[in-house]
Amino acid sequence: MTEETIFSKIIRQEIPTPLLYQDDLVTAFRDISPQAKSHILIIPNKLIPTVNDVEEQDELALGRLFTVAKKLAKEEGIAEDGYRLIMNCNQHGGQEVYHIHLHLVGGEPLGKMLNK
Repeated sequence: MTEETIFSKIIRQEIPTPLLYQDDLVTAFRDISPQAKSHILIIPNKLIPTVNDVEEQDELALGRLFTVAKKLAKEEGIAEDGYRLIMNCNQHGGQEVYHIHLHLVGGEPLGKMLNK
């Protein structure tokens, strides 16, 4: 069995966090260490450690991540100018919390995606 994460506790509000969105499949809240003017995390309510652990039955929840990202980008006023969606996988991908999550970042020019 996979160990719970801080995100599991936020979903259940055991760690009080202002939620921007929550339904039966996903939860969204602001990143505590924002990398842009707008930085929101959108996570499936089911604990899926990495993208490598995604299964067919997760497709509805993963699709919901994107429809919620669209909704929140509009609410944040960043949809028209643009934003970036990022999902990291494992150590080399920069994943820090092993509960997949979609970063919605924007509100300012973000520059190149990779600096190499």
